[in-house]
Amino acid sequence: MPLGRRGNKDVVELHEADRRLAAGYAERLAAATEAERALRDAQGDAVAPEELRELTIAFDVALTGALAAAEAAERAEMGPKAYATDAQDAKAQRAAEIEVRKAKATVSVRPWTDEVDRLRTAREAHRLSFRTAPTAAV
Repeated sequence: MPLGRRGNKDVVELHEADRRLAAGYAERLAAATEAERALRDAQGDAVAPEELRELTIAFDVALTGALAAAEAAERAEMGPKAYATDAQDAKAQRAAEIEVRKAKATVSVRPWTDEVDRLRTAREAHRLSFRTAPTAAV
């Protein structure tokens, strides 16, 4: 018989999936940094607009991947109590929301929250500066 408190199977699976995704954060951030460097180098050179667009999209995809890993790391650091599933009742979902708010105030979660905010701001600034979606024909 295992010792300790057992959690909901769905919640444990979500927490484990976030831990696996968070483990790749450093690689994803390095890929985003490399994609940004390639984009900035291409901007300095005279490259074709198609190539510049491909680099712009590649940077957006890499930055989105790094953001997803940082969000997963933040959730994983909060612990399994902060997870809510659709199958849970309203009381359990509300308890999870409260746990998220409590966890965001802790010292261990705060760096991840700041990192998520930084990456989200960088992605939005990039999306506002460059067109990453196809333009509509007029």
